[in-house]
Amino acid sequence: MSAKMGNEFPKMGNSLPISSIDLLELPYEGAIALALREELGGSHQAIKTLMRRTDASARTAKNWLSGAAGPSGAHLIRLMRSSDLVFRAVLRMAGRDQALVNPHMNEARELLRRASYLMDEDH
Repeated sequence: MSAKMGNEFPKMGNSLPISSIDLLELPYEGAIALALREELGGSHQAIKTLMRRTDASARTAKNWLSGAAGPSGAHLIRLMRSSDLVFRAVLRMAGRDQALVNPHMNEARELLRRASYLMDEDH
C-alpha cells in the first residue's frame, strides 16, 4: 500500500516555529490561528482553554484555531493578556517588532538621556 501524497503538512510531528514565519504574509486569521495552535495545540482541550480565557463559544474557539475567523475586540484583548504568542503575533503584524525586544528599553534610554543632560549641566 502506498503512502498518500499531497500538498499538506503532516498532522503529527514538529510544528513550524512562529518566529520563522513571516506573519505579514499571512492573513490575520491565519497568524492568530498559528499562534494559538503553537501554544495550545489543536485538541478539544485547546478549545476549552480558549473558551475559559475569552468567554467565547465553542464554535468561535474552533473557528479561531482553524483560521476560519479571527478574534476581534474584547476577545482579542483577552487573548493578548493570556497568550504571549498571540501578543507577539499581533505586534509583528502591526510592524511593532521593536516593542518585543525589551519593553523597558525606551524607558532606560530616556533615563540615560536625562542623566547625560544633568551631568553636562554640572560642567
